[in-house]
Amino acid sequence: MTDRHLHHIETAREALHRARKHLSAEISAYPAPISGCDAQFNHLLAERQKIANALSALSEPVFVPTPRSPSVSEGVESR
Repeated sequence: MTDRHLHHIETAREALHRARKHLSAEISAYPAPISGCDAQFNHLLAERQKIANALSALSEPVFVPTPRSPSVSEGVESR
């Protein structure tokens, strides 16, 4: 991967961290009591989970299947 690509991935990661911080502050400031059917609060929780999933996806290695390595468990075929 080029430095340019890595720069954009790092920029995305930083933006997601800022969004998570903003959402955490919004959730903390949400008025109590919170009922189980509070749609706005549940939406905030769902958005926080989306951010966590995106950050996780940026950090996890990605497997790309090829003819020599069709699955993660197969390993690499030597020729």
